[in-house]
This record gives sequence, structure tokens and C-alpha cells, in this order.
Amino acid sequence: MYHVAKESVSTELLCGVPQGSIIGPSQFTAYTEDIQEVIMLNYHLYANDTQVIAKSTIRSTDVACRQLENCVASVQQWCASRRFQLNADKTELIWFGFAAHLEHLQAESVGLTIAGVNVEAVDCVRDLGIYLDRRLNLRAHIGRVVSTCYFHLRRLRNLRHMVSQEIRQRLVSALILSRIDYCNVIFAGLPDVTLAPLRRVMNADVRFVAGLGPHDHVTAAWRDLHWLLIEQRNTYKLCIMMHAVNNGAAPTYICDLAKPVNEIRGRSHLRSIGSNCSCSGVLK
Repeated sequence: MYHVAKESVSTELLCGVPQGSIIGPSQFTAYTEDIQEVIMLNYHLYANDTQVIAKSTIRSTDVACRQLENCVASVQQWCASRRFQLNADKTELIWFGFAAHLEHLQAESVGLTIAGVNVEAVDCVRDLGIYLDRRLNLRAHIGRVVSTCYFHLRRLRNLRHMVSQEIRQRLVSALILSRIDYCNVIFAGLPDVTLAPLRRVMNADVRFVAGLGPHDHVTAAWRDLHWLLIEQRNTYKLCIMMHAVNNGAAPTYICDLAKPVNEIRGRSHLRSIGSNCSCSGVLK
């Protein structure tokens, strides 16, 4: 039996582009790029996600709230002029800071009012797949990554007697290690106690690939797989980024974050300054 596909009815497109088209992202960017002229605070734009950032102290929190409300009101007017809908129910507010500052904000119940909707502060937000908590200790993000990795590992264990070690290694790399390595540069400088859950996940992955028991040592298996430890994976990613910055292969927004060591006060005398190596720069 053969199924004959029917042609869709032709329709003349007077504006916009079909959903999922190749030129859709570039056309959307060109259509919305003037939103930068509306936002008078620090901001971050990605596709249809707009983030507005205001700095404040404990005493100037009310001023920061008014600035945010005025800025969002301007964005709302801009959206209406472009036939966009600003959904206040999906708008999130989060305060970053030290414990004393956050306790003061929580006691004051500081929030925003957007289009008649009260937006209360939350403890964690998601930004391009990264979960940011109020204290920026990344424990919430690591907890979610670990939970997802164990979920996939439990599913893969049902296949451990059906596939070879090479296939198990490929499956772990595709489903688990890719999630651990995603934006792992943000793990740089975190204490060992925070990275410990990721280290345990990696040990479980090694035992699964090598066919070891839950109490077997994994040192030899680590060496045979040629996998880097969590701290080494983070350092490796940072080195790749700094190499790209040093050779002009990184995007502009990343290059702007790096500062040559010879421009840092008190470090211009280092011998590595004249070596033209990729480590002659630090992130601001």
C-alpha cells in the first residue's frame, strides 16, 4: 500500500517568515535589534529572551526596583508597537548578593509590579540551560545536572549486557558527559565539596563503561578510558577559550571579558608576558 502525499494549498506570504525557516533567526534579530535603544539599564539579549540587570545596595533597592519597572514598561510599549506580547506572568525576578543583603530583601518582600501583575523574587532562574541561584554557588545547577545524569545512567544500565564496552562509552559520552561539559567553565574556582556530586557521577560512569562493581576501584579504568577529572575538564575548557581569545578566534563578547596580563598593575614584569602564549590573559 502506498500513501500519496497531498500538496498544501499555496498561500501568499505578505509579512514575516514561515516558522522553522532558515532565515527566521536573522529576520527576527533584524526586526527586534532596536530594543537596545529602549533599555536604559544593563541587559542581555538572546533570541526572544531579554534580561535586564540593575545594580543596587541595601539602601538603594527601592531605586533599583523603580528603574526596573520603568525599563520594563518601556519594553512593553515597544512590544506593543511591534505586535509582540509581553507576558508578565512569565517574567521572573531574582536578586543576587551576599547573605546579609538577601536576608534584608526577603524581610522587605521586595518585588516588582509589571502590567498590574506582582512579580515576586524567586530563588533560582534558568538562563540558557544554566540554573542560577541567589548566591551564585551553582549548587542548584549541579544538583539538576547530577539528577539528569543519574536518570540516563539508570536507563543505560538496562543495556549493559547487550552492548560492547565501546558502545557503552559512546552512549555515556553522548547522554551524560555532554551534560557535564555544557558550560562547565562556570565551575572554575568552586570548592571541592560543591563539585563532589559531579565527581561521583563520573565514577559511576566509569564503573558502567568498564563493567565494574559498585565497590571496585576506578583508578585503572580512568586511565584506560583517557577521561579527564572534573577539575581537569574545567581547566581544559578554559584553556581552549583563552587560546581562542589570544588568537582572535573567539566572539567579540568573550574577547571583551579578557584582559592581557601586561595591563594588570603589578604583573607586567612576569616572564610570560613576552612569550605570546595563550595564557597571557585573564578573565575580568
